[in-house]
Amino acid sequence: MEEIKARIYWLMGWRVVIVTLLLGLSLAFQVTKGERVETFYALIVFTYAVTIIYAVVIRKVADPEMLVQFAWAQIVVDFLLETILIARTGGIESPFAVLYVISVTVASLVPRRRVGLLTASLCIILLGILTNVQLYGLAEVWGWLPHTRLSAAETLHAFGVYSLAFLVVGFLSGALADQLGQADLSLREKELGLSHLRAFHENIVHSISSGVFTTDEHDRITSFNPAAQEATGYTFEQVQGRPWREVFHWHPSRLEDDRTQDVSANMRFDVECKRSDGNRLILGMTLAPLHERGEQKGLVGVFKDLTQIRDLEEEMKRKQWLASLGEMSAGMAHEIRNPLGALAGAMQMLRKDLQADETSQRLMEIAVREATRLDAIITEFLQYARPPALNLAEYDLNKVLAETLDLVQHEARTRRGISIRAVPCAEALWTQVDQDQMKQVFWNLAVNAFDAMPNGGQLTITTGCRKVDIAGRKADVVEVSFHDAGEGIPKNNLDKIFLPFFTTKKKGSGLGLAAVHRIVDLHGGWIKVESQEGQGTRFGVCLPRTADSGIRLWHEGREPWKRS
Repeated sequence: MEEIKARIYWLMGWRVVIVTLLLGLSLAFQVTKGERVETFYALIVFTYAVTIIYAVVIRKVADPEMLVQFAWAQIVVDFLLETILIARTGGIESPFAVLYVISVTVASLVPRRRVGLLTASLCIILLGILTNVQLYGLAEVWGWLPHTRLSAAETLHAFGVYSLAFLVVGFLSGALADQLGQADLSLREKELGLSHLRAFHENIVHSISSGVFTTDEHDRITSFNPAAQEATGYTFEQVQGRPWREVFHWHPSRLEDDRTQDVSANMRFDVECKRSDGNRLILGMTLAPLHERGEQKGLVGVFKDLTQIRDLEEEMKRKQWLASLGEMSAGMAHEIRNPLGALAGAMQMLRKDLQADETSQRLMEIAVREATRLDAIITEFLQYARPPALNLAEYDLNKVLAETLDLVQHEARTRRGISIRAVPCAEALWTQVDQDQMKQVFWNLAVNAFDAMPNGGQLTITTGCRKVDIAGRKADVVEVSFHDAGEGIPKNNLDKIFLPFFTTKKKGSGLGLAAVHRIVDLHGGWIKVESQEGQGTRFGVCLPRTADSGIRLWHEGREPWKRS
């Protein structure tokens, strides 16, 4: 319907233009000759008035069939006006007979077959009536159609030429209009099919759970599906036109870079990069060439977020190793503790009974003190290896942290240049924890951060809630993050920091982080560690939001990412 309206508006516009030009010029010519011009005035005014009426009426017509009838009514009125104009300006000799040709051509825009021939026939009939009336002087008494100066043969010849022209124009315009309509219909069908195909492909790409991006021949990103935006934290507007290596912080070795420069077949590799918020992101990525007409025009990349799987794999390996180590070490500790206690008791008795010199007494005191210290370390280790049962209850982790921060702030004031910035989330973080042991976790992590900043710095503590996806199962976890501005942890030590007795400090048993790991493990959570030398370290304690959230999977003796 909109197309028919557009054609009618086009018809109205051209009518005004043609009347203004032809009748306006003729009017000016007649005025210079001093002849009467009432007919021209009347036709111009009538055409403008009718056009205004057309414009008002067409706005109220909503039926497509009525629009076609309305267009036909305009064409019939045009033929009548042209007939009057031709009759008033000389009949067969009128220069305005050519207007019939224009009307026949314009009428072909109406969506009906053989319209051109029909309107051409109507023009021939109307012109034939005028010619006969003029030839026999039937209307000369009223001052209309004066007798022609042409002979009868010349009049019939002129009528035949006009008739032939009308038929030719009617046939050609009708044929061209039909071809144009068929071509327009075919084009619309192809555009519709292409739109459906494009929408279908876009829906597929948008529905894929894996991240998908494409690049041009210069490795600049041209598309970035919603899964890719969710995994990286970047919107399409932020990455459009940027090199994909820059977006994913892909800085491989020279050999790997040479491989990714010329991707002629599918290539699979892992990328360790950063999200838009700075958190670590591990992606399993597949690159493939993007071809167009047999030529490579860019790349298509498909990737999956493997960060949680890698974290859980590392956590599981660490737990299994620590479990084995704990069982073995607990037995050894018991075997050492018994003779150590007997040895310490014997030295106490000897120190009382023997009348040794001052040096011997001092050495005996050192031996007793070190034996006591060794017994304390063994006791601490046995508590780590065989901790007491958890006293779980529902607590708001923000409040538990706030209570611990009072002690932490006091400890910070005893250190040089240490400041604490706490950024708790607005919502309450309810979860089941052992309040006392969780306070111990927060205390140990804070003190460990202070020790990592001997020259001072800021410790930022944040809390929040986020979703994790394990084997297709969504779950909520709460996270408490301790981010220091210290020296950072060397890469070769990252896998050892939770081992019992591992420490790089001059003083310390090496059981602080081991105890933290053990307590968090008993709560069914895990710890994320991100560190760069010279830029500080971030410890993230992740705990399940609820007891049935599906996170406590490793306590069942199975790997969480393989749970059915």
